[in-house]
Amino acid sequence: MPKIAKELSAPEVSRIIQQGFKPVGGVSGLMLQVAKGGSRSWILRARIGGKRRDIGLGGYPEVSLKLARERALEKKSLIAKGIDPVEDKRAARARLIASQRNTITFDEAADKVHETKSKEFKNEKYKSQWISAIRTYASPIIGNMPVSEITLHEIKAVLTPLWDAKKTDTGKKLRGNIESILAWATVHEYRTGENPARWQGYLDQIFAKPSKVNKREHHAALPINDMADFMTKLRQQDGIGARALEFTILTATRSGEVRGATWDEIDLNAKLWIIPAERMKAAREHRVPLSDKAIELLKAIPRIEGNNHVFPSPRGKALSDMSLLAVLKPMGLKGQITVHGFRSTFRDWAGEFTHYRREEIEHALAHSLKDKSEAAYQRGDYLPKRIALMQDWSDFIFSVKKNAQVIDIKSKKV
Repeated sequence: MPKIAKELSAPEVSRIIQQGFKPVGGVSGLMLQVAKGGSRSWILRARIGGKRRDIGLGGYPEVSLKLARERALEKKSLIAKGIDPVEDKRAARARLIASQRNTITFDEAADKVHETKSKEFKNEKYKSQWISAIRTYASPIIGNMPVSEITLHEIKAVLTPLWDAKKTDTGKKLRGNIESILAWATVHEYRTGENPARWQGYLDQIFAKPSKVNKREHHAALPINDMADFMTKLRQQDGIGARALEFTILTATRSGEVRGATWDEIDLNAKLWIIPAERMKAAREHRVPLSDKAIELLKAIPRIEGNNHVFPSPRGKALSDMSLLAVLKPMGLKGQITVHGFRSTFRDWAGEFTHYRREEIEHALAHSLKDKSEAAYQRGDYLPKRIALMQDWSDFIFSVKKNAQVIDIKSKKV
C-alpha cells in the first residue's frame, strides 16, 4: 500500500520553504513544489497509461490549498475516464489558436497585405490609393467581418453599387485588391475554400465586363491644326507652370514625369532626359530626346540653389498635379482640353502625318507593346530615330498653321 500523506492545513502549507516536492495530503499525489528561486506551485503527480505525469495546477499562493485540491480531483476524474489532462490541455490550446486565426477581420488582413505589398508600389500616391479604395468601398460593408466568413454574397454587396454607378474602373481595381487580400488570408490559414472575389469563371458570370459597362473616355485633345496658335499663346503665359506645360508638350511625356523632373536627370550637352524607372508608369527607364526648343526652354529656367527640381513650386517642392491644368484657364481652354490630351495630339500627328514607324512612336510615348511576342524580341528603344521624331514634332508645333502644311509632312523622308 502506498504511503498516505498527512493532510496539511493552509497555515502549515504556507510555512513550506524547503526546495523540492512536499506532499500536502487531501488528494493522493498532490504536492507543493518549491523551486530553486523560492517560487512555489502546485503539482499533481499521477500515472497515466503506465507513465508518470507531473500535472501543473497553478502557482501558490494565487491558487489556494482548497482550490488546488479541487483541481487535483478534477484531473483525477479525467484520468479515470481515460483522458490525459496534459494532452487535453494542449488540444484545447490548439483549438483556441485555430479559433483566433479564424477571427482576423478583413480590415486587419487588408493592413497586412498593404504592408507586404508596400515595396511593390511605384510611389506613395499608389500606396495611398490602394488602401484608400479598400477603406472607402469595402470596409463599411466587410471591414469588421472575419475573413473566414466572407462569401460571394458580401463581395456582391461591395461591388454591385460600383457597377450600377458605372464606376467599373474603380470596381475592377477594388475587386483585384479584395482577391489579393482573401488569397493572402487563405495562404496564412485564416480561411479555406474558393476565393469569392476571383473574376475568371466566377464573378464574370455575375457582372458585365467593365469595358462594356463604362467605355473609356479619351482625354480631350487639341486639334492638330490648332497647335501652332496654341504654342504661340502658351509662350506668352508667365510662370513655371506654363514652362512645365510647354516642356510636357515638347517631350510628349506625362505631366507627372515633368513635374517630378530633376536637373540630375537631364544632360543638356547630350540633349537627353533620362527618367528613372521608379518614376515611370511602366517601371522602366525612359530616355527622352530633347529638341532645340526644349533645350532652349531649359537653359532659360533659373536654377535655385539647393533645389534640384527643374520645375519647382513656390514652396520649392514639385509642382502639384493641378499646376499645368491651371495654365489653360487664362487661355480660355479649361474644361475643353486636358494636359494628357497633348499626348494624343502627338500620337495623331506622328501616326497620320509622318512616316515614322509605329514602334518608334510608341517608344516616344513610353508605351509597352501590346504584342507580347513582338515585345520579347524588341531590345532597343529607337533613340536615333526618336531624336529626329521629337525635333520634327517641335518644328511642327511652332510653325505649321495651315492644313496643307500638315499634309506636306507626309512627303518628308525619315
